[in-house]
Amino acid sequence: MKLKGLFLVALACGITAFAVDSAAQQSRAGASEGGISPEMLAEISKGYKGTSSDKAIRNALAGTSIGVLAVNSENAAMIDTHFSDKVLTKGITDQKSSGRCWLFTGLNVLRAKMIDRYDLPSFEFSQNYLFFYDQLEKANLFLQGVIDTRELPFDDRKVDWLFSNPLSDGGQFTGVSNLIMKYGVMPSEAMPETFSSNNTSQMAMLLKLKLREDGLRLRDAYSAAVDKNLSGRKKASAIAEADRKLAQMKTDMLSEIYRMLVLCLGEPPVEFEWARCGKEGEIVSKEKYTPKGFYEKYLGENLEDNYVMIMNDPCREYGKVYEIDYDRHVYDGHNWLYVNLPVDRIKEIAIASIKDNTAMYFSCDVGKFLSRTNGTLDLANFDYESLMGVTFGMDKKERVMTHASGSSHAMTLIAVDIDKESGKPCKWMVENSWGPSAGYKGCLIMTDEWFNEYMFRLVAEKKYVPADVLEMLEGTPERLPAWDPMFLPEE
Repeated sequence: MKLKGLFLVALACGITAFAVDSAAQQSRAGASEGGISPEMLAEISKGYKGTSSDKAIRNALAGTSIGVLAVNSENAAMIDTHFSDKVLTKGITDQKSSGRCWLFTGLNVLRAKMIDRYDLPSFEFSQNYLFFYDQLEKANLFLQGVIDTRELPFDDRKVDWLFSNPLSDGGQFTGVSNLIMKYGVMPSEAMPETFSSNNTSQMAMLLKLKLREDGLRLRDAYSAAVDKNLSGRKKASAIAEADRKLAQMKTDMLSEIYRMLVLCLGEPPVEFEWARCGKEGEIVSKEKYTPKGFYEKYLGENLEDNYVMIMNDPCREYGKVYEIDYDRHVYDGHNWLYVNLPVDRIKEIAIASIKDNTAMYFSCDVGKFLSRTNGTLDLANFDYESLMGVTFGMDKKERVMTHASGSSHAMTLIAVDIDKESGKPCKWMVENSWGPSAGYKGCLIMTDEWFNEYMFRLVAEKKYVPADVLEMLEGTPERLPAWDPMFLPEE
C-alpha cells in the first residue's frame, strides 16, 4: 500500500509539473504572438519607402530639429497685432527659471488694477514674498496630510501621491487668493527676487528631500506610539497622545523648513516703507505698511469670494461643479473648485471682462503650436503631418483622455479682437511672464481656433459671470482625486 501510495503521489506530481510546464509554454506562445516577429518586422519596415522625398527629410532631420523643419512657411507672416478691445497694462514680468507662472499671473491681474486705479507709471508686486509663504504652506499641507493619513498603509494611493508630491513651485489661482488674503502683498522692492526664487530647482530638491524624510518620521512615530493590539479607551488615549507628539514634531519640522526658506529667499518683512509716485516721478505719498494693510488700502477686494473658476474640460459633463482633492496651497484654504462650461460660454465671460478693462487669470497648453519667433499660438504654425507623412486626428477630449494635452501654463488674458461683421472673436492676446523679449513684446497672440483646442481655465470676477452659471456653483461639487492628470499644477 505504501508503494502504491508513493506511486500515485509521484504520478500526481508529474501531472502537475506537466500542467505547469504546459501553461508556461502557452504563456510564452501568447507573448510571442503579441511580439514583433521577423515576419512582422519585414512587413513593418515597408513603412519607410526610401523615396527621394523620404531621403531628403531623413537627411534634413539628421541635423535639424523637427520644430524647425515643420514650420509652415505659408503661415510665417506676422499675425495682425490690432485688437478691438484691450485691458490697460504696463510692463512685462519674468518668472525666470521657475514654475511660478500661476503666481505671476495672479499678481499681474491685480497689478493691472493697481496701475489703472492709481495712475502709476509702473508697478510690480513682490512675487518672492508670497512665494516664501507658498512654500511654507505647502510644506505644512504635506506634513499635515501625512498625519491625516497616518493609519493608511504606505502603498495606499493617497499616501503614495503625498510622498510623490510633497511640494512644488507650480500652482493655480486659489493659491494666489488664499495666500494674499492670509499674508497680504508688498511692492517688489520691499522683498526682491533672489537667485533661488528665480531658479527654484535646487532649493525645491532639498526641500522635498527633507519633507519626505520628515513624513517618514511622522509615520514611524505614530506606529511606535500606537500598539495595533490596543482597543477601546486605551487605544483612544494612545492615539490622542501620539497626535499631540506629531503636532509638536510637525512644528519643529516646519521651523527647519522656515530656516531653509530664509536662507534661500530672505526673511519676509513684517513692515515696510513705500513711496507712491505720480506719472512724472513725483512722490505722492510715503508711508509705512504691513503687507495686509497695504493690500487693504490699495485693493481690498475679497479674492476668495469675488472670483469664479471656470474650466473647459470636454471629458466631463458641462454645467456641473467639480472640486479637486488636495489641489490647494494652504491646508486651511480652498481646493480648486470650478464650473465646467463649453468654450463658447467661456468666451462670452472673457469678452465681457476685457470690454470692462479687467484682466483675467487664464491657463492653457502653451507648448502646442507655439511659435516663439513671433509669439503666436496658431494651429497652422507647424505642419507636422506633411513632414512625417502621418495624420494626427485626436480631438480635444481624446487628447485629454490620453494625457496628450492639459493645462500647463498660466498667463493674463488682456485682449480680444472681435470681427465687425460676425461679432465673433478672431484672436486673443495674453500677457506672459517670460520677460519683455519673449514672444510679441512679452505677450502671446492666439487665434480663436487655437483657443478652442488648447484653452482650459479662466478665472473671472462674479460680475461678468451670468446668473445661471453662478447658480451652478450652489450645487454640491463632485470631488475628484488629486492625481487626476487634468489638474497638475501650472508652471
